[in-house]
Amino acid sequence: MRISLGSDHRGVSLVQSFIAQLRGAGHDPVVLGECSGAPCDYPDIAWLVSNSVAHGESDRGILVCGTGIGMCIAANKVDGIRAALASDELAAQLSRSHNNANVLCLSADLIGPILAKRILDVWMSTSFEGGRHERRLAKITRIEHGETPSA
Repeated sequence: MRISLGSDHRGVSLVQSFIAQLRGAGHDPVVLGECSGAPCDYPDIAWLVSNSVAHGESDRGILVCGTGIGMCIAANKVDGIRAALASDELAAQLSRSHNNANVLCLSADLIGPILAKRILDVWMSTSFEGGRHERRLAKITRIEHGETPSA
């Protein structure tokens, strides 16, 4: 799978640590909009990664900022993106199995690198369950297009 990664200045080292992990699992990671540690704005990076996923250039995306919250908010503004903020393995697993999240958002400041790598492993290895969850995702898509979810 091709995985786009991005971070603001707070998450550069965490994103760099993910590259070997993803390659080791057989994925093709690509970093978009590198900050190289200099201050940069998370919405710019969230847009780059989310558009890559939304346009099919990447299969999934991973975004890291100080809390993960800003990245998640910005990513979810892109049509077709279902970004999830995960702070533990269960949230990562459910974001994929129930919500078919295509972008994972993580905190560089609130969780440690070991937990972050475990979250990434779970998120990457979990499949969407489909079934009853497909109906709910269809409703999210309708909201995204300005329609009533129950239409």
